Amino acid sequence: MKSISFQLCLGALVVSLLSACSGDVNGVPEPRAASETSIVSGRRLLAHYGCGLCHTIPGIPGADSMAGPPLNCFYERTYIAGRLSNTSDHLTKWIQDPQSIDPNTAMPNLGVTKDEAQDIAAYLYHRPSFLERRGFDRDCS
Repeated sequence: MKSISFQLCLGALVVSLLSACSGDVNGVPEPRAASETSIVSGRRLLAHYGCGLCHTIPGIPGADSMAGPPLNCFYERTYIAGRLSNTSDHLTKWIQDPQSIDPNTAMPNLGVTKDEAQDIAAYLYHRPSFLERRGFDRDCS
């Protein structure tokens, strides 16, 4: 009886550990679904709002500043602004109103709407395959 209880507990532990390892095994978040329209819109909005005046953003002409962090391979990041877990909801809120999350941030509130922020997030989260087919380089090194 004691042996069966031990085996059941051990089996439950193994299943728990294995399920914890699914998905982000290598630390890279799972791909986020986004339409091609949202991704293209996000690219346009990044240029429109002048995000490249502070950030380096692959695929955005002239977006090669180093005042803020580079935004290449954003989908691989663990945190947004060093404090929020890298989720679509958090990124959308950060893009819309960074001061509400960190009053001391240098990132300005540019009046980006929720829909626009979601499209910008779609562009930043998108894996290179879509953009590489269109001739953009998204070096993650």
